[in-house]
Amino acid sequence: MSIQIGQEFPQVSLPATSGLLFTTPSCLGKNLVLYFYPKDATPGCTIEAGNFRDQIESFTAANTVVIGVSRDSLKSHESFKQKHELPFELITDAEEVLCQLFGVIKMKNMYGKQVRGVDRSTFIFDSKGILRHEWRGIKVPGHVEEVLKTVIAMS
Repeated sequence: MSIQIGQEFPQVSLPATSGLLFTTPSCLGKNLVLYFYPKDATPGCTIEAGNFRDQIESFTAANTVVIGVSRDSLKSHESFKQKHELPFELITDAEEVLCQLFGVIKMKNMYGKQVRGVDRSTFIFDSKGILRHEWRGIKVPGHVEEVLKTVIAMS
């Protein structure tokens, strides 16, 4: 069972880039865009991260924090963040704590084999930590612009 619209962000504490520990209370007072992506440094994930990076000033102006989540290691995240100059943090979810809470692990076909992977998904929480919007199984083109329009409408 995954978190539903109208529910509060669950209590978690996970390692993030820049030596930070992401905790549930750390984002209260601001909207939160939490986006799940399959893997650092892959083409679609790099484009998606770059799109969020390119719109970060608009997200900040809308009182919104952007955070990416994947199962990659902190070392991989730090390298990805530095190489692409990402101005937001990335959470490592190697134990799939958030992935399970949000129900984003799916069976996928990769080169003809069934593998467990992260379904590209985005969730928006309001400043009180309540889930207000979600997108699952998204396509990268135009997605960040749609998320930005949604957070601006919430402001």
